[in-house]
Amino acid sequence: MIIGITGTDGSGKGAVVDFLVRNKNFVHYSSRSLIVAEIEKRSLPSSREQMRLVANDMRRLYGHDVIVQKAFEKMAADKVERAVIESIRTMAEAKTLKSKGGILLAVDADQALRYKRIQYRKSASDKVTFEEFVAHEKIEMNDPDPNGMQKAAVMEGADFTIMNNGSMSELRQEIDNFLKKYL
Repeated sequence: MIIGITGTDGSGKGAVVDFLVRNKNFVHYSSRSLIVAEIEKRSLPSSREQMRLVANDMRRLYGHDVIVQKAFEKMAADKVERAVIESIRTMAEAKTLKSKGGILLAVDADQALRYKRIQYRKSASDKVTFEEFVAHEKIEMNDPDPNGMQKAAVMEGADFTIMNNGSMSELRQEIDNFLKKYL
């Protein structure tokens, strides 16, 4: 089983991945790690904006589904059958995922709650004001760059959506509901 996860920043995608890895024996493939490696290769500063720009450039150079294709290549090399790919951000990535038998899971939560969560995790790309967070999200939901993110459309095309506004216990229950339907 291959699960691709899409969703908004701070919605709990990482918590879903952690649950699947720790409790259901999935192997995690991170889009973010691939993009960060490319940023480091290019000796660029790490920021949320830089991640978006480098990912867009990778898509322009290598195809709109390059990040998911690289995850599938790594899965094949690792001989992995139970994998979770975090994060699916373009329609081409979603199409490639589904064409290979994957299931697309969207995770979302209220915007103010998501902002609090990203401030708590304190990653380098999360050092933004609420206004910057909202502005970045607006672009990421439907980037005018043809190589950019289309989170809104990808989330609309998800096979299952979890609204993660509650406790960890409630999130685990939602993940179990999802797995009962697709596992």
